[in-house]
Amino acid sequence: MASGTRSTSPGSSSTLADLRRTAEAFWPASTAESWDRVGLVSGRDYAPLRRVLLAVDAVAGTVDEAVAWGADALLTHHPLLLRGIHTVAEDTAKGALLARLIRADCALLAAHTNADQPEGGVSDVIARRLGLAGAAPIVPLAADPASGIGRVGALDAPVALRTFAARVAAILPDTASGVRVAGDPDRVVRRVALLGGAGDSLLDHPAVRASDVYLTSDLRHHPAQESLELSAAVGGPALVDVAHWASESLWLDGAAERLAAALPGVEFRVSRIRTDPWDFVVHG
Repeated sequence: MASGTRSTSPGSSSTLADLRRTAEAFWPASTAESWDRVGLVSGRDYAPLRRVLLAVDAVAGTVDEAVAWGADALLTHHPLLLRGIHTVAEDTAKGALLARLIRADCALLAAHTNADQPEGGVSDVIARRLGLAGAAPIVPLAADPASGIGRVGALDAPVALRTFAARVAAILPDTASGVRVAGDPDRVVRRVALLGGAGDSLLDHPAVRASDVYLTSDLRHHPAQESLELSAAVGGPALVDVAHWASESLWLDGAAERLAAALPGVEFRVSRIRTDPWDFVVHG
């Protein structure tokens, strides 16, 4: 969905409570990680719901877009208040964003790790875009083994690592950092492990170690280096590191389509603002 789903009905009788119930049905808060902060951040359940903007991040650009469009809610992947804060004063970044949304009567809610795990979630969408067969969670949920963190599966046919990296770049929106690769460009890749968003916590997982490549974001120097050294000694995956925002942005279109089908009369739009923090790179 390139620009959103527009209803042909004359109006909507939906409220913010309907959006909350629908989001909970699709992405149950109980499946979020224990450290996560998902759900409603600000807003009133009985407020009318006619327009909803989806974005990865609540930042000045997406908040301005939501307000200018007259959105009744901004649904983001990343929670604005993930880490503890002690003030929402408007001389703070988060306080200023919340005040702008509240004054515009635009609610804010988030679906984060609870939207990472299910079918159609962040990692599942990446696996489908890459054409992985038999993709299954790296860390399944006990209550639903078909859902869970990350995905691991196989390409239909083996390809060189350089070819796989080019496929990854082709499905992602452009960012300054592009796609970074660690490994022999001619290495044969078939089994792929991936995790949308920050994923170095799974570098030592057996399913990742048994794969030919691990695709994720925000790989830090030392964990990545140690993983590669271990791979050189006993075997293990090549690494493909992509922009955090880019990997998670692929989820938004499908999420908007599902919400639009469940809430007819409400217009859903996906923000096309790039909220990746980096603007350019300089090579010496």
